[in-house]
Amino acid sequence: MCGRYASFREDQAIADEFAVATVADDARLLPPSWNVAPTDGVRMVVERADRATGEITRQLRVARWGLVPSWAKDPSVGNRMINARVETLADKPAFARPFAARRALLPADGYYEWQAGPQPPAGAPRRRAPKQPFWIHPADGDVAALAGLYEFWRDPARADDDPARWLVSVTVVTRPATPALAAIHDRQPLILPPDAWSAWLDPAVGADDARALLTVDPPPLRATPVSTRVNAVANDGPDLLTPEGPDIG
Repeated sequence: MCGRYASFREDQAIADEFAVATVADDARLLPPSWNVAPTDGVRMVVERADRATGEITRQLRVARWGLVPSWAKDPSVGNRMINARVETLADKPAFARPFAARRALLPADGYYEWQAGPQPPAGAPRRRAPKQPFWIHPADGDVAALAGLYEFWRDPARADDDPARWLVSVTVVTRPATPALAAIHDRQPLILPPDAWSAWLDPAVGADDARALLTVDPPPLRATPVSTRVNAVANDGPDLLTPEGPDIG
């Protein structure tokens, strides 16, 4: 799974990298984060109709991490939908519709995963083994484009003219871990290369064609052990990336 990541590049750098035409005001105001957590606002790249012209343009917008289906009774269901597995996302009702037409890219500098510690020997007291966090990031330092799906949820308690009546939420698509990373965790985010971005974002590309993108090879990644300070969502800052040992990968 992917339950924490970092996105600290400036919005203009992201716009340039992804050839974004429009940067929403809330995307410009969103501060950098080295410890993005579920329910946080996150930046996403989408292709949608421009409100003024109706033309499909590439936009940088903000969504809440944790997908809330349009039919949900309340947004709390999104807390359980931070990830969508490639194996089932085309079949599960919450993900099938956005997979067909509402796909996004989440710009990330890397993500975190936790490796379980060794189990106690047989007969020893059973204690929860400490987990080692790893900072997993592209080996070349480039941006990681996490594949995502987004959805709109209408709050029935708000008036039709309330600008906050619509909640935009997003989930991160995950895939089985590569052999190099499987020793840390059995899942990892689906990271798409630049030559797959246009097809993934294009709302005219349906589910059948988009399914082929779920098996693309990920970029080379490095895993750096870091401090357990990242475990607490209240901790943030570049010091979270300070290595605590040699890289893997």
